Amino acid sequence: MPHKIILASASPRRSTLLRQIGIRFEVIPAETDEHIRPGYHPSETVEQLALEKAGDVARRHSGALVIGADTVVVLDNEILGKPANPEEAASMLRTLSGRTHQVYTGVALVLAGQDANDGSPAASAPEHPHSVTFHERTDVTFGGLSDDEIRAYISTGSPMDKAGSYGIQDDLGALFVRKIDGDYYNVVGFPLYRFHREVNKLAPGIVNPFERHQRKNLLRNT
Repeated sequence: MPHKIILASASPRRSTLLRQIGIRFEVIPAETDEHIRPGYHPSETVEQLALEKAGDVARRHSGALVIGADTVVVLDNEILGKPANPEEAASMLRTLSGRTHQVYTGVALVLAGQDANDGSPAASAPEHPHSVTFHERTDVTFGGLSDDEIRAYISTGSPMDKAGSYGIQDDLGALFVRKIDGDYYNVVGFPLYRFHREVNKLAPGIVNPFERHQRKNLLRNT
């Protein structure tokens, strides 16, 4: 069983979500090039990027469970990345105004350098013999955005580090979203529901927020 959990991402939103369910982890951002390969479906893109991130950190941290993730915003089959400047952010938000787009988040979970069942070193096996990679998709519908609203939001600086130039969890970004179909946390950047189930298939017991919460209640009541 891995003795520590590593998040291979500098995203403050992913860290917040993992802490929300009581996971103790270390943040070690991957040193990879987030290159989007032409011709890949968005679901393939996010899974591949997530696996590259997790794999990069796993190679340097034997015995850990490494979590990699990547999120993209897609409109008309075109991936919208993070804006390079305020003008690009404004252009993206105008394009999303009044329309439905997709948010894909890929997640890769890698048990670094050990057998998931008995803890022995993985000898002649594939690079990530004990790993799982998956993605979630959420459809997000924006209401109509005025130029004044777009300018005010950009002035906060919030869009500049986010795919698609908005954050659904932001004070003002939340006002753009008319409805969603799918996992809200997937839009924030990490699908907690699917993660909880997949990680406990790969490494049963390493992530058990309910058990930890029950132990805390017992200690308070003794």
